Amino acid sequence: MHTTTSAPLDTDGRDHDDPPVLPFVHMWTGLDGRTRLDESALRGFGLQSVGGGADPQWLRPFPGEVSAIVFAALPVGWVGQWHPSPHPQWVIPLRGRWFLETQDGSRVEMGPGDIHFGQDTDSAEIEGESGHLSGTVGDEPCLQVLIQFAVSPAAPTAQPFG
Repeated sequence: MHTTTSAPLDTDGRDHDDPPVLPFVHMWTGLDGRTRLDESALRGFGLQSVGGGADPQWLRPFPGEVSAIVFAALPVGWVGQWHPSPHPQWVIPLRGRWFLETQDGSRVEMGPGDIHFGQDTDSAEIEGESGHLSGTVGDEPCLQVLIQFAVSPAAPTAQPFG
């Protein structure tokens, strides 16, 4: 896995015949119980209006029951020791940078413009470590929004949404 994100979009939706593709980092648990990171992509956008006479825009409805929306402020120097995600969740950094490291040795750093889907709730304990290690990067706090699901809306695979 690479060390930073901000991968370019395969397509950004400028062409009405070519829907956008949104890259994201997927953290999940493999059949061996180890957590891993993969670059993935969210596809399936369609043009539609949000109502009220607004012009159509690219939208991608997302399945699943949202159990909570949480705002987090990770202090400078914060490290979340090895732990699984509390729920399947989207993590969207709004300001600052943070990192994830998984049991397979992958590490990624993310900041504004990067998104992450965490799905390591059922990871095994391997050599005393379960889930992932995470923390802030740099000299400013990392502000995030987390969208948590009651049950994972994704398949436990490298490309969870097709």
